[in-house]
Amino acid sequence: MHKATKVTRLFDFPYYQLKHYPQEKCFVSKKENTWINTSTQNYINKANKVSIALLKLGIKPGDKIAVITNTNQPKWHVLDIGILQLGAINVPLYPTFSEKDYAYVLNHSDSIYCFVSDNELYQKVIAVQEQTQLKKVFTFEEIDTDYSWNSFLSLGNDTEVQSIVEKHKEAVNPSDLATIIYTSGTTGTPKGVMLSHQNIVANIFAVGKSLNLHSNKKRAISYLPVSHIFERASSYYCQYMGFEIYFAENIDKIGENLKEISPNFMAVVPRLLEKVFDKIVDKGSDLSGLKKRLFFWALELAEQYKPYKVNGWWYEFQLKIARKLIFSKWKEALGGQLDFMLAGSAPMQPRLIKIFTAAGIPVFEGYGMTETSPAISVTDMRNNGFKIGTVGKAITGVTVKIADDGEILVKGNNIMMGYYKNIAQTNETIKNGYLHTGDIGEIDDDGFLKITDRKKEIFKTSGGKYIAPAVLESELKKSRFIEQVMVIGESQKMPAALIQVTFDFVNEWAKRHNHTIKNVTSDKKLIDRIQKEVDCHNKKFGKWEQIKRFEITADEWTVDAGHLTPTLKMRRKIVLEKYNNLYQKIYNSQ
Repeated sequence: MHKATKVTRLFDFPYYQLKHYPQEKCFVSKKENTWINTSTQNYINKANKVSIALLKLGIKPGDKIAVITNTNQPKWHVLDIGILQLGAINVPLYPTFSEKDYAYVLNHSDSIYCFVSDNELYQKVIAVQEQTQLKKVFTFEEIDTDYSWNSFLSLGNDTEVQSIVEKHKEAVNPSDLATIIYTSGTTGTPKGVMLSHQNIVANIFAVGKSLNLHSNKKRAISYLPVSHIFERASSYYCQYMGFEIYFAENIDKIGENLKEISPNFMAVVPRLLEKVFDKIVDKGSDLSGLKKRLFFWALELAEQYKPYKVNGWWYEFQLKIARKLIFSKWKEALGGQLDFMLAGSAPMQPRLIKIFTAAGIPVFEGYGMTETSPAISVTDMRNNGFKIGTVGKAITGVTVKIADDGEILVKGNNIMMGYYKNIAQTNETIKNGYLHTGDIGEIDDDGFLKITDRKKEIFKTSGGKYIAPAVLESELKKSRFIEQVMVIGESQKMPAALIQVTFDFVNEWAKRHNHTIKNVTSDKKLIDRIQKEVDCHNKKFGKWEQIKRFEITADEWTVDAGHLTPTLKMRRKIVLEKYNNLYQKIYNSQ
């Protein structure tokens, strides 16, 4: 790390880059099939223009500005710096919020202006504008209207006002509020997490120490929602390090974009890695003869992986061969230059960490939450800091302890300032300086943190037995037939499951067996086959934990339909509401 003393506020990152590693390709994004570069200087010039335009609109320190984008792009970052260096507050929102959520959050956050990436979002916000304090909504689109990006920027043509921007910058303290992030939450009304400049800055430097990245000649890919603190902190870190940030066109094109960009590292969420892995296995299954045998030999070898050559020379020798023959192709599919992946947002299957790390693309799992800006711990290959099945050791400046009931408590300079306009909930979450995470975990003898479940998600059956659904779900999702699963059964006599099948795989399976599926929810042959999968995975659990019954849902679980949060975590309450009929069928037809 370089002298980090210079960066104390979020808008210092681009200026630090300009001084130390001015980049021609600070940001790279696609426009009409061509990659367009934004230099560091251009980024800063535009951010200053944004600040001047906002001053013309009457923005003062402490004012709230909402930003909603469907895809990550340079304009988001330009606007972010332009807002922050005036001492104003950036309120990023998920594009997948419903109109009802927009009305609530825009109003609750006291946002007075809102920026959106496209017409679809513009219409959504305009529809609820009257229920909010918004004076105007602008779009990132360069179109011929008075609310377009161009007409907003034209307000910033007065360079004489730059001296006022400089004064505002000087007046911003590291301890000032920088952003309010509304957690989409897996339950209840969105809560506004208040994070200061120093919350996020300190966290970025602490995580940086755990990442073995030194030269500024690196490429990163940005595709997870930037409204989420995980992606946002990652992009500030890349700016600090002088990395080139490439924006994926969208999540569906990530495969193509990886090949074009060849990133050196990337942030991933478990669901994405599960999908990548399923695709790789599908391709392996399509091979025949010796090639197929080799593929599954390599896969089996990878599943036995242990770090630091614990398995001995013979295993390492075989692994070398597997990497040359099989895993090098995986690496190629991900752009060929990937040094590692940083996983966050939800628990990752240890099996996948083993497999990808054995393949030469280590997965470093981190643990955190919006309320902790975001990182609490992270695994690191150096100094024996990598232990599969754990989320690493607490990062510098963060203290973790386990409460008597097993809950993980966290203290440090990364703890939020509180929930916006909700003192009661803040005091319930932060007690004696410790943030109560709502997660259950343990710290082993070597200081590694292990998450065992969500406190709120653990439930009791009517027989008084505790069930930890996340553990069961993670095991069941190893099946190629099962894309999503939710374990249910609170206060019932047995656990059961709602299952969304992997439609592509199930269709292929049916084709292979000359079988036509008219309805996935009631197809006898498919249900029997899924039962086999459930029976197989049930063996790993105690009798009382085993899934006794299941129902298959007709539709796919998606972010747009509300089943999943934008980082692909399950929203249990909503899934249960949507499939209440299946729940009743399981428990009322015994």
